[in-house]
Amino acid sequence: MSRPKDDRGQVLSSLVAVVAVVAIVAGLLVLFGTRGNDSTADEPSGASTPAPKPTGGPSTVGASVPRPTPTPTTETETEQPTSGPTSAPTSEASTEPPPATQPPATEPTTIPADRRPAAEIYNNTARKGLADSVAGRARQAGWTVAGADNWRGKVAASTVYYPPGMLDAANQLARDLGIGRTKGALDNMKKDRLTVILTSDYTG
Repeated sequence: MSRPKDDRGQVLSSLVAVVAVVAIVAGLLVLFGTRGNDSTADEPSGASTPAPKPTGGPSTVGASVPRPTPTPTTETETEQPTSGPTSAPTSEASTEPPPATQPPATEPTTIPADRRPAAEIYNNTARKGLADSVAGRARQAGWTVAGADNWRGKVAASTVYYPPGMLDAANQLARDLGIGRTKGALDNMKKDRLTVILTSDYTG
């Protein structure tokens, strides 16, 4: 027994409606799925680019920046050149002590003849005429001899005695006569002149 023609038409219409609904649903799913992916693609992903963690070490950026060179000052003018050695080699050091340096010799004071005090010459030896011969030598050197005689007493060495203020004159007279000793005048000597006492050590 065959179905009537109207029932077949209704079945086909139902199938077409179901297929249409499925197509619409599938299209909506594709559309919403695509829009969802597009919307998340515009947002930054936190897992793909982690933020750098701060470290306790120095920054490599700051270290790479060159520092300005300080300008030279005038103090460098006083520095010694560093091209040569700053100290003598130890192999050349001498173990011997350096020689002693003598102070520069000073010129003796020369007193003009008109400013020299008078002098008295005394002989304290057994040699006769010693005081007179030395007195002659003093006169030739430009000295005024006020007297020559013998001396009684004990004298350590030939000496030129001088009163206060006449040290330079005594030193010059001692050089002129070849006497190596000067000393302040004794109480029993005159205070306005030099006194020369010759002992046995005198070889002039």
